[in-house]
Amino acid sequence: MRIVIQRVTQASVSVSKNCIGQIGKGLLLLAGFEAADTEDDLAWISKKTLQLRIFDDENGVMNRSIEEVEGTSKDTGLLIISQFTLHAATKKGNRPSYIRAAPPQIAIPLYESFIRQLRRQYAGKIETGQFGAEMEVCLTNDGPVTIIIDSKNKE
Repeated sequence: MRIVIQRVTQASVSVSKNCIGQIGKGLLLLAGFEAADTEDDLAWISKKTLQLRIFDDENGVMNRSIEEVEGTSKDTGLLIISQFTLHAATKKGNRPSYIRAAPPQIAIPLYESFIRQLRRQYAGKIETGQFGAEMEVCLTNDGPVTIIIDSKNKE
């Protein structure tokens, strides 16, 4: 599993011009799955995501997790979007290959399980996109802070 985490002051996702998910301050999570992913990958990334200390403390130092800032606003939360293009292979030629991305029959259950895990671990607002839909994602990156995590390359 690969995830791009963006700290945001606001983010939303729309399908056919209709907003289906929206948060204020929080994290936009772009999540890509591959066929080899397991529940252990999902658990590791969900825990890591919620514990990342990427929000400022009272001294302006990134020292707080989303769990620690969750209560500061009713709109604070997570916006989770599935994105198979995170597994694009670009080594050969100019057209990305998505052969490593899990097909929908594997990716959908992984995506849904990832959301369930986050809901069990995080008490704040959680919004999602629509798997497989043509989505428009709008965000204001805060910082900017953008972090990439790959469960197959735990750095």
